[in-house]
Amino acid sequence: MPGQLQGIGQSTALGTAGLRARLRGGAPRVVLLLADSVTGRLWPPVVAEREDQAAPWQRLFERARRAGLDWQHLRGVTSDGAQGLSAFLRQALAWVQHQRCVWHIWRNLAGDLAQAAAQAAAAAVGEVAEAQRAQARTALVALAHAVLDAQSYAAAAAAVGALLAHPQGTAIGRFLNDHLDQILVHLVAYDAGLQRVTPAWYWRDCRLRLSRGRNHGSDLRLERAALVWAIYHDFEPAQWRSERKRHYRYPGQSPRQVAGAPPGQISYLAALGV
Repeated sequence: MPGQLQGIGQSTALGTAGLRARLRGGAPRVVLLLADSVTGRLWPPVVAEREDQAAPWQRLFERARRAGLDWQHLRGVTSDGAQGLSAFLRQALAWVQHQRCVWHIWRNLAGDLAQAAAQAAAAAVGEVAEAQRAQARTALVALAHAVLDAQSYAAAAAAVGALLAHPQGTAIGRFLNDHLDQILVHLVAYDAGLQRVTPAWYWRDCRLRLSRGRNHGSDLRLERAALVWAIYHDFEPAQWRSERKRHYRYPGQSPRQVAGAPPGQISYLAALGV
C-alpha cells in the first residue's frame, strides 16, 4: 500500500540481503530485502530473477519509497557487494555510501588464503608442510583482521602494506586494497549506525515461514508470501532471552516499537486487514 510506513521513524543507514529460492519446477529466484540498520524494520521486499543488474534494486528502492522511505535522508547502505546495487546507487543515489559486508569479504578471501597457505608449504612434505601451512594461514588471517577491523583508515592502510610485503600476501593485499574505501565506510561519522554485515540473519525466520520458496508456483505468490513475512517481522517482538549464538539488540520489542510506532494490541494478521 502506498504510504503504509509513512511517518514511522527511519535511520540514515540501510542493509540489504538476498534469499535464493526456487519456484515449483526449479526456476531460480532471489528475494531482495531492505532493512533499517538501527531499528531492524523491513521495507517491502521484491522477487527478482537475478541481482547483478540495477533494475531489480531500483524496483526494491522504488517500492520502499512508495511505502514511505525518504531517499534524501539516506547516507549509507550495507550489502554483499552486488554489482547491480552498486550500479543503481551510482545512477540514482550518488550521495549514499556503499559499505561492503565483512562476512562476505572473508568468504571471498577463503580461496586466496588456502592458495597462499599451500604456496608457503610447496617445498615441504608431511607434518612439516602442515605446520608451514598453518603458520602462513595464521599470519595472513591476522593481517587481514588488522585491515577489516581497523579503527582508522591509516591503520588499515598500514595493514594492507604489511600484507603486500608478506611473501604470500600479495593477492589478498591487492583485493583488500581495491575495496578498502567500501570496507571502512562505517568509520565515517557521516555514516554513524551503518552495520558492517548484511542483515542475512533475518532469513532464518523467513525460511521457517516460507520453506525457502519451494512451495510457490509463481513470482507473484512468492512475493506475496515475502510481503506477509516482512509485516510479521515488524510486528513480532524479539524474545527476551538470548541464545548461545544469537543475541537480540532490543529484547522484548518489535521493530515497529523500536522505530517509535508500537503496534499495541494489533497483531500482524489484523494489520493485513487494516
